Amino acid sequence: MVINGNGIHVDPSKIEAVKNWKAPRTPTKVRSFLGLAGYYRRFIENFSKIAKSLTILTQKSLPDGSEDFVVYYDVLSRIGLGCVLMQRGKVIAYASRQLKIHKKNYTTHDLELGAVVFALKIWRHYLYGTKSVIYTDHKSLQHIFSQKELNMRQSVAG
Repeated sequence: MVINGNGIHVDPSKIEAVKNWKAPRTPTKVRSFLGLAGYYRRFIENFSKIAKSLTILTQKSLPDGSEDFVVYYDVLSRIGLGCVLMQRGKVIAYASRQLKIHKKNYTTHDLELGAVVFALKIWRHYLYGTKSVIYTDHKSLQHIFSQKELNMRQSVAG
């Protein structure tokens, strides 16, 4: 910044640095450029409108249609639940949460089923009405639809 009798102005050498900045090719480099340019936002009218298209480039992938969704999930050492929503090999979203104290006493089977329900609830707006694949590393959940008896927690989840 240059401060003089006429007020506060952008240093002309900094303007040249922004003009000569190589075109960013990755989300990280776009964020870096936006950080530099954002420092001078007070001098640029409608900065947020100008930067909007660049800001969109820094976000995670957006779903492409309503097909080919894959959900991966896991219970993390009786501490929390973690899930990933993918489409055509690209990550769309991540989600996780800590387990409440009383849920740490649930059986592994019930925790794994709870993780599936958690993932399906938060991403239902993507998954509703689609055929999706859910990957589990828990053998007994692979046979949940053929089990003769379900406990109360499992029947409410299903």
